[in-house]
Amino acid sequence: MADQDHYEVLGVARDASPDEIKKAYRRLARELHPDVNPGADAEEKFKLVTHAYDVLSDPDQRRRYDMGGDSPFGQSAGFGGFGDIFETFFGGGGARAARPRSRRERGQDALVRVTLDLADVVFGTHRDLEVDTAVLCETCEGSCCQPGTSPVTCEICHGSGHVERTVRSLLGNVVTSAPCGVCQGYGTTIPYPCATCQGQGRVRARRTVAVDIPAGVETGLRLQMPGSGEVGPAGGPNGDLYLEMTVAHHDVFSREGDDLLATLDVSMPDAILGATTTIESLDGPVDLEIRPGVQAGDVLTIKGRGITPLRGTQRGDLRVGVHVVTPTRLDAKERALIEDFKKKTKSPAPKLAEFQQGLFARLRDRFRNS
Repeated sequence: MADQDHYEVLGVARDASPDEIKKAYRRLARELHPDVNPGADAEEKFKLVTHAYDVLSDPDQRRRYDMGGDSPFGQSAGFGGFGDIFETFFGGGGARAARPRSRRERGQDALVRVTLDLADVVFGTHRDLEVDTAVLCETCEGSCCQPGTSPVTCEICHGSGHVERTVRSLLGNVVTSAPCGVCQGYGTTIPYPCATCQGQGRVRARRTVAVDIPAGVETGLRLQMPGSGEVGPAGGPNGDLYLEMTVAHHDVFSREGDDLLATLDVSMPDAILGATTTIESLDGPVDLEIRPGVQAGDVLTIKGRGITPLRGTQRGDLRVGVHVVTPTRLDAKERALIEDFKKKTKSPAPKLAEFQQGLFARLRDRFRNS
């Protein structure tokens, strides 16, 4: 069967369409079916036709068949038949022997959440973090054995980590390979496990990790520290440590990109006449000039008092939105002064303007456009 050309068996060209192959098979199947055409010769031809159709009707099998020439398994691939195929895949006829597993494996990654103040974001900070993780067992130093002992070769698989089984099939005896159930595929057993780590080569412990957190981080950002995670089984290499940042709310300042935002309450006289005041920034006291005639919602900018961007050097700005405070309680003298001021300045009458969602909406728009 393997020496027959499937296209010749079906009587179609090599570029025949799937429909042409199906029609050819149906025609030949009706002619050669044992119920219609009894006899050993017709039965053998029927098997050839059915096998050819099974190969050519499946796109993947047809592609592999076309790449291999006249043989359905491709003589160029180095297979001489079913026996060679199973020998190659199941360990016979010079197949590559499976290797035993290593007890040393890479440790798991660890995640630690870090809460920062806004000042930490502006300037960066150093933290000594207490991490509950897996560390190397000091008793066995990762060997998993009691001191003075060592692993021994498995008596079942003789160190290969795998055992072979012979299974009878329609194609003959097939040799399969599976991990050894005694040594779990390691090829060795540990008769005397370390009592401290129960033969794991590592124990749970709390250790301190020194971390330099750069300026400019934000909530949700994760910093990776390669090799600072859990040690692997049998003293395997450490995984990585990830630090997930959360920035705490600040009562005065908020962040927009690399800038800091705040609101300044200004009295009516200072808004009219102008003033110089000192405000407390995250850098300490800083002087702020309020120009005469400043309006509610105006934004005053102090350069270089914002946040240093991550992997950058130039700091953002501190932007202060103005909130003009209107007095609500006036004595008779104060009220007379305001009325006199109104008469002398000939203040315009109130008029409609575009609706605003209050001071904070105006400040938000000003912040974005400044």
